[in-house]
Amino acid sequence: MGRPLIAAGLGTLLLVACGAAPAAPRNDSSRIACADVAAPHHAYVVVQHMSGAWIERCVGFGAALIDGPTIMDRSGIQYEARWVAGSRVVCQVDLEPRADRACEASSQAYWALFVESKNRWSKADAGFSQVGLRDRETLGLRYVPAGGLPPLPPPLPHRL
Repeated sequence: MGRPLIAAGLGTLLLVACGAAPAAPRNDSSRIACADVAAPHHAYVVVQHMSGAWIERCVGFGAALIDGPTIMDRSGIQYEARWVAGSRVVCQVDLEPRADRACEASSQAYWALFVESKNRWSKADAGFSQVGLRDRETLGLRYVPAGGLPPLPPPLPHRL
């Protein structure tokens, strides 16, 4: 009985030592939480932290479009946005960055904004308040370091 356990441990150690890549943090829930599931339209929110961990939510709505602040308010995901130079800027989501650093001018990191439609992400071409999502589209927020390569979008959401 002890030998199979030792062999399994050695196999795991060998995989780690040989540089097996760890699995990316992922939201493996098979069911997505949805506010107002009976509504005729549904849009999604995917938030990816700098650590790689991510959360997602679904929001039902009746009008043809739902805007960024409304979907965030109805999703139940904590966020903070402030008015900067005539548009609303997202500066904290799901408590990242820490509350004492939220919304301060920083060149360290920021929330990149994306919109997904038909399984294709694109960088949002409007500000947070001007984003309009249609049925089955997604608002994506990813916390990324400033500078360097353009940010990658968050994972695609699970669908109802």
